[in-house]
Amino acid sequence: MILAMCAALGAHWTVLQSIAWTTMLADNLGSCSFGEAVHKTFDGDHPCCLCKAIAAGKKSEEKKEFTSHPQRLEYPPLKQGLAVIAPADFGLVPLAHAFGRSLTQKPPTPPPRSLFV
Repeated sequence: MILAMCAALGAHWTVLQSIAWTTMLADNLGSCSFGEAVHKTFDGDHPCCLCKAIAAGKKSEEKKEFTSHPQRLEYPPLKQGLAVIAPADFGLVPLAHAFGRSLTQKPPTPPPRSLFV
């Protein structure tokens, strides 16, 4: 669930960018001093292939917009002669009275012991 939430919020781009910066810094340290390597890594003028791919991925993700097209509910046509008729003898039992009566009934005495033996 946490991974899905991180992916939905775009945390995967942050992880990939961190990997790209780490790789660039390690590569730059082989040819420059520490200060120059850090500057060259984070100045934005010398992006690596992974940085370019991440930027393209972020850009393509931003262009996608969710457009919802509300659909009308269409019901199939009814057959002729179909009618819903309520039954003539229809009675409702009040739930409050049925529930109240069930609380006032006493349990059987002695209690059944066949399950506990």
